[in-house]
Amino acid sequence: MLAKKYNGQDVTGWLMSEKLDGVRAIWTGSELISRAGNKFFAPEPFTAKLPRGAMLDGELYMGRGKFQATVGIVRKHTPLEAEWKDIRYCVFDAPKIQGGFEARLEFCSEVLKGIDTAMAVAHIPCKNTDHLENFFDELCSLGAEGIMLRRPNSDYEPCRSGNLLKYKPFMSDEAEVVGYENGKGRLADSIGAVICSWKNILIKLGSGLSDSQRRRPPAIGAHVTFKFQELTDGGIPRFPVFLAERNYE
Repeated sequence: MLAKKYNGQDVTGWLMSEKLDGVRAIWTGSELISRAGNKFFAPEPFTAKLPRGAMLDGELYMGRGKFQATVGIVRKHTPLEAEWKDIRYCVFDAPKIQGGFEARLEFCSEVLKGIDTAMAVAHIPCKNTDHLENFFDELCSLGAEGIMLRRPNSDYEPCRSGNLLKYKPFMSDEAEVVGYENGKGRLADSIGAVICSWKNILIKLGSGLSDSQRRRPPAIGAHVTFKFQELTDGGIPRFPVFLAERNYE
């Protein structure tokens, strides 16, 4: 299930939660897989504690601002148990359980009790627009990526649904790498920016790249995720920042 954007809809009574800056993962009841169906090679001590036979939907999460570090850990085919100790499987739905969202969330809470590698994501009901904005501002001030909004008693839909909304302080999208810009000064021996094609518009992603990524940037043709504040009047992303290569799904 994928979210649509919050654009001022009336969400009074909806369930609100923090939008986690992690890697989406489905627990099939026996293994963790990505949205594309690829297996995450989590260490056995991590997955052994997850409930067998129960399908869950959630995110592999290390904490606010640690998305790239999480990606680096979970995409390894030979996992390092010590690295996974900082990761939690944060669950927000159970696709196969009958009933509305609240019933499925209650199931998640019950089935994950006492499990230290996983937890059910906390939700609170939205009282009104002021409550929504205060909750959003508070979390964003702490470094959160935004909030998620879920229509009460809604079904699980394996598609992008208006029953699930995301509210973020910035926008994000994907683009294709088409070239590089040489670095200068301290970056003279590496790249200064990744040049990408986004909706037939060329953009430069210089901010957000680590030194190692500048030395070994995503390959031509690779897809990357970037964030930006808004679009200019000409439809160009303002202040685009590199987030991650889409090589973990």
